[in-house]
Amino acid sequence: MEVIAKLKFARISARKVRYLRPIVVNQEAHTAMSVLDHIPNRGAMILKKLIGSAVANAQQKNPDQKTWYVKNLFIDEGPRMKRLRAAPMGRAVIIMKKLSHITVVLEEHSGTKTIKGSKYGAKGKSNRS
Repeated sequence: MEVIAKLKFARISARKVRYLRPIVVNQEAHTAMSVLDHIPNRGAMILKKLIGSAVANAQQKNPDQKTWYVKNLFIDEGPRMKRLRAAPMGRAVIIMKKLSHITVVLEEHSGTKTIKGSKYGAKGKSNRS
């Protein structure tokens, strides 16, 4: 059974969060959260909270299951907030404040199932691989 948790309109660029994807995908959920705990950036904090939310959703749906693993992680761009900033000679420049939509998919982890996937990440593929 799959469990999904979504965070929409996160006030961080998708590019800053995407490089954390290979660290998290195909890991057991609590292991991924403990690894993210030691990464010193805001994207890791946001992902850790979202995985914790997904685990809480999973325990609501199936309280008997103890271990869950991160099956997939989607990091998509959201809309951009446009702000104006004063520039020289009476002009204005547009500042783009980027938002992102993050989706975590957890799946039950049984003892017989093997978790497949590359150890090194996507290697130039889309983030939906």
